[in-house]
Amino acid sequence: MMAEGSGLIEVEELSKAFGVVQAVDGLSFEVAPGRVLGLLGPNGAGKSTTVRVLSTLEQPDSGSARIAGFDVVANPDDARASIGLAGQSTTLDLKLTGRENLKLFGWLYHLPRRVSAQRSGELIERFDMAEFIDRPVETFSGGERRRLDLAVSIVAQPPVVFLDEPTAGLDPASRLTIWREIESLFELGTAVLLTTQNMDEADYLADEILVIDTGIEVGRGSPTELKNALKRDTLVVTFTSAAEREAASGVLTGEDLSAAGDESLHIRTDTRMDGFAALAALADAGIGVVDFEVHRPTLDDAYLALTGQAVERREESA
Repeated sequence: MMAEGSGLIEVEELSKAFGVVQAVDGLSFEVAPGRVLGLLGPNGAGKSTTVRVLSTLEQPDSGSARIAGFDVVANPDDARASIGLAGQSTTLDLKLTGRENLKLFGWLYHLPRRVSAQRSGELIERFDMAEFIDRPVETFSGGERRRLDLAVSIVAQPPVVFLDEPTAGLDPASRLTIWREIESLFELGTAVLLTTQNMDEADYLADEILVIDTGIEVGRGSPTELKNALKRDTLVVTFTSAAEREAASGVLTGEDLSAAGDESLHIRTDTRMDGFAALAALADAGIGVVDFEVHRPTLDDAYLALTGQAVERREESA
């Protein structure tokens, strides 16, 4: 039974240090039912420590965290029972078959045998695992293991699921299959905390993104908000020759330019109208343009800008 609370994951001023290393420093966030929070940051940013505190594997030094309304320090058993976890390292027993792993996790979650068997059958069908589910897991491909890993994490239908690099190492087709299964969790009202280094994955799945570095929040917003905050487009212009490209560089002396191959230029502009003005200037100068594309900022660009600013702040402090 879920305790009262406005969000299924609630974190307030959470901090955790290991000796002199401040792994998490005053983080606050909330994840409502049916929503996905993407937790992004470079290696050592504090993502794994945050997940370990929320999953009751570490105790915070200060602040608070609640899972489905249960405090992770005061009520760790109730909090833990409300969580499904699919981590980078598989928790599966490789010697057992996929079906036996589902039954094992049903038993660990104290599901009645009949309910466990019913849930196993539902998940085998839902994740399209019938062809391989009765083989030992050690014979599974990477994509098959990740599907089963996600399935066992939700066998007890927990209200909260932690996904730590859920598609690491998978091919594009397998990655898309996992993404679609994760999307189906939203419809069930599950709150999902996603940690990933794949910006496309965060862009596709996350409703909100929290970027941290050295345990500190450095950016927050929806993927669209973070991308739009950069307010810069890149106009990629291809010319008829390298000589024309050089001539274009002479015309656009006041622009932020960089070469892209022998016959192309990247022109960074603050607004789309600035890009059109650059193209008009090239046309007035009689410079031959073969093609042009406008590239909007990506989540990679936003992430690099945010974490780069954090590095600059650290250097200034030092």
